[in-house]
Amino acid sequence: MLKSLDNKSDSLVLPSRVTSDVYRRVVKTCDLITRKVLVNQTDLLVSGFKDLEEEAKNLVRKYRRQLEGYIDKHPSFVRAFCPLKRDPFAPKIVNSMIEAGSRANVGPMAAVAGAIAEYVGLGLLPYSRDVVVENGGDVFISSKVRREMLLLAESSDFTGMKIVIQPSPEPVGVCTSSGKLGHSLSYGKADAVMVIGPTASMADAAATGIANLIRSPSDIKKGLDRAQEIGVLGVLILIEDQMGAWGNIEFLN
Repeated sequence: MLKSLDNKSDSLVLPSRVTSDVYRRVVKTCDLITRKVLVNQTDLLVSGFKDLEEEAKNLVRKYRRQLEGYIDKHPSFVRAFCPLKRDPFAPKIVNSMIEAGSRANVGPMAAVAGAIAEYVGLGLLPYSRDVVVENGGDVFISSKVRREMLLLAESSDFTGMKIVIQPSPEPVGVCTSSGKLGHSLSYGKADAVMVIGPTASMADAAATGIANLIRSPSDIKKGLDRAQEIGVLGVLILIEDQMGAWGNIEFLN
């Protein structure tokens, strides 16, 4: 699970068991207003320079309607564990998931959490210069200032690692997959695979695809090579007592 931190968090003490409510309480963003946005099964944490709760709820409803409508007509979309072909008649969010899944060699639903965070985040940018949208540990970030992130891989020796996300002219996605924690299906055994990507949907699918490859520490290099093939910005792989990183991964001392 990856969360944004303010600059006053150096003394952060993690609880013994990190649930969704706990990790959201221990993380604060000092310069942004943060609201929980809950619409049916979608549970987001949305941060901006103003209260974006109502705008975010409207966007969640919009994109849930699009996804649910498409799934009603194409039920195989949910069950696909392999890449699908782009559908020229599908909503844009659906094709983003399809394209992300194709790049990562996974089904489109592997990108669903990142895609929701991404499209809600993009829709909020007219209201706030900086926007952070977290969806189950998958994060959309558009920020003109440096942000610090906390990787909470509870089963790993490396839990509580702090990672810097530098300001960028374009939004990025920061998503995490685990073979040991969470509800997402993984064929691997990684404690955590964190991916920084040019979009949150791509980062989400890539994290799943790379995590599927990691069954032992000897697979770390294979995962790093695969990340480069997919075209992510950075990747961090944690398994047992070993770690591998490539690309735009900056650790905070």
